[in-house]
Amino acid sequence: MAGKHFHAMTLAFLASVSAMAIAANDGQSRVNELLSSDPEYRETWSSVVKKEERLPDWVINLSGSADQMNAVTEDGDKYLVGPLCETQDTCINKRLIVAFSMNKAHAYAMLVEVPAGLPADKSPTRHADYRFLGKPNEGMQGLLKEQLKKDPNWY
Repeated sequence: MAGKHFHAMTLAFLASVSAMAIAANDGQSRVNELLSSDPEYRETWSSVVKKEERLPDWVINLSGSADQMNAVTEDGDKYLVGPLCETQDTCINKRLIVAFSMNKAHAYAMLVEVPAGLPADKSPTRHADYRFLGKPNEGMQGLLKEQLKKDPNWY
């Protein structure tokens, strides 16, 4: 009987530690810091971009201007998701929304490009080109699009 109680308490402890680790990581990372922070991120991202053609250097290297990432769940799996822009000034025209699985085994992204010089009265949503990287399924594509919609300048 004591063994079952100990096992249940151990599981509860591990679940709470896991939840705390995810919460501690929530918002602490930025896309432009991932590749230098952990070789697993670098390896996973390299596998995503190596088969792609004509990607800008800032996308290949995940360099540029980035906001904090957030932990989100898609289809029961947890991901670290965040935006990356070529520069802060060109963010409305060139941005990438990146999602890494918490175990760092999978990465997906959506490259969003809006023509430069689009008049302010024109919706960037209607003039944007969307390119998905990492072969995301429909659910992941939806998650990436939802992250983009959180930007108050995106309409």
